Amino acid sequence: MHNDHVKPTLLNKEPQSTVGHSTYERIKHDIIFGNLAPGTKLKLDGLKTVYAASVSTLRETLNRLASDGFVSAEEQRGFFVTPVSKDDLSEIANLRILLECHALRESVENGDTDWEGDLVAAHHKLHLMERRMKSGDETEKELWKRYDWEFHLALIRACNSKNMLELHAVLFWKYLRYQMLVLTYRGDEAAQEHKDIFDAALARDSEAAARRLEEHITNGLVHTLDAM
Repeated sequence: MHNDHVKPTLLNKEPQSTVGHSTYERIKHDIIFGNLAPGTKLKLDGLKTVYAASVSTLRETLNRLASDGFVSAEEQRGFFVTPVSKDDLSEIANLRILLECHALRESVENGDTDWEGDLVAAHHKLHLMERRMKSGDETEKELWKRYDWEFHLALIRACNSKNMLELHAVLFWKYLRYQMLVLTYRGDEAAQEHKDIFDAALARDSEAAARRLEEHITNGLVHTLDAM
């Protein structure tokens, strides 16, 4: 994610090569960041104007978003943004713990010097943004969450499993949607959790890193549930 200025695709590192892929990323972005609220009916005619895509492209895109869990397709009624619930959030968080902690263990054990360098850079950017948030500057919430995503991705990138990374990305985005609905900053607690995970990973202590990560996700879950 080196292009800081393309907001509709800021959670996607790959270049946009097709209209269909670009439309998918833009609608997914708007669902995650609340521009399309939970339960909203997605009318093809309206979407055609907003996203400048054909009805066939939109239908294909919404079916793909439905398979990823961001959209619900109801027979005879059409497409809707997937509703939210505390039970769904808890399930997403628990799945994230299972997958991300396993990927982190693998990554810590397999990571090379380039992995370490990428992790240091990702944590540094996130740490600087967390300091801005702590100071009361919340003008860049979306950038903050992007740096958060980059840090968590850097932690597990060396797990050597494309399938695991793809599954993790979908879970992370689903989890992020809930955070954006009730977005409040946990402050020093979350920043310290990130540093503890970072330190354990660089020390190549995979079990300690996984324990810290599980605590971090669990604490974030409790915080979000309380705010819902």
